[in-house]
Amino acid sequence: MTSNVFSSITLPNGQQIKNRLVKAAMEENLGNRSLVPDGRLVNLYSKWAQGGVGLIITGNVMVDRFAMTGPGGVALEANTELEGFKRWSESAKQNDTRVWMQINHPGRQVFKKMGGKALSASAVPLDLGKHSGLFDTPRAMTEEEIQDVIQRFITTAKKAHQAGFDGVEVHAAHGYLLNQFLSPLTNQRNDQWGGSLENRARLLLDIVRGIRKSVPESFAVAVKLNSADFQRGGFDLEDAKNVVSMLNPLGVDLIEISGGNYEAPAMQGRTADDRTLAREAYFLEFAKDIATVSQVPVMSTGGISRHETAEKVIAAGVDLAGIASALAICPELPNLWQRNSGFTPEIPRPAWKDKTMSSLAVMSTIRRYLNRWSQNKHHKSLDPLTSLIFDQFRAAKLVRRYRRTLAQAS
Repeated sequence: MTSNVFSSITLPNGQQIKNRLVKAAMEENLGNRSLVPDGRLVNLYSKWAQGGVGLIITGNVMVDRFAMTGPGGVALEANTELEGFKRWSESAKQNDTRVWMQINHPGRQVFKKMGGKALSASAVPLDLGKHSGLFDTPRAMTEEEIQDVIQRFITTAKKAHQAGFDGVEVHAAHGYLLNQFLSPLTNQRNDQWGGSLENRARLLLDIVRGIRKSVPESFAVAVKLNSADFQRGGFDLEDAKNVVSMLNPLGVDLIEISGGNYEAPAMQGRTADDRTLAREAYFLEFAKDIATVSQVPVMSTGGISRHETAEKVIAAGVDLAGIASALAICPELPNLWQRNSGFTPEIPRPAWKDKTMSSLAVMSTIRRYLNRWSQNKHHKSLDPLTSLIFDQFRAAKLVRRYRRTLAQAS
């Protein structure tokens, strides 16, 4: 029988997902001052669960409170209380929905104003032109720090299982730490963690092996991987296919394909190497290619907002369609598609010359939508420029709160 977006799928570990529509990860910045979820995330995830998606993948949950992608984030460590996380997973599992926790370490992509740690494979700073000063030059990680990060990912996965989540997704894309080890542009090491692709992939593979050994088989383990960094000399499609081949025997249940990083935000449709991405489903052609070597289901994320496009993804032989921005604006999108397949939410896309500011404006607008839904406020159209200004004020307040939290933790 031909699959469509509303047909179910069974993963390698036997876990069944009721349809092929996935709420892909977005950074909500809705954690409380203790860096744990509270009623706001419960409200937001209830809306997505009731909205009809088959699987929800959470926004970044960090494995180290001293290394956060942004203020208002969530961290899950060895000594973190689980009550808030249990309420979060329960809210997301309504309506026969599965929920996986995306777990991550930002590496060098930690805003300077945040304080905390800026670590990476090598001491290579972010190049954002006139905006490069937003980030510190990272410090190359020691062997002890690498082993600590491996254990942190394993610990966070185990605690996600204890909190009632159905799985975890290890974030190895978008220029975060594991992607920094994978990319030859940011990994200039000459030890067992650098050089060949096998060495650059070692950190990711060790983390996946460690998690798989530490959680039940019924608990899903997924990996989010860049199809490419879209930077000359960076991690590219052939690298991605080779890494997927390395992951095949490790008990992974899903590979999510995305692309880009802070320097080349391909996840928003923009590259740094002059490659042209599709208007929607940016990474579909890459995902189709990677699916030819993957022995586990593949999911494509990036720019999907129309029912027709989601169906195109599934018809192309990709198993799941990840949707982010469209679900931020319209959490009930899958239910609406079942009644009216022609409905498409309007996603703000400012065409500014400054690509960094344009990228920040898009993320600010999405976060503002998420913030409104978390407070049970009604939908209304939000302007990117106003949202960027609003987000800067809110972020400054959250940064001050976070720095006080760090000071107390220290």
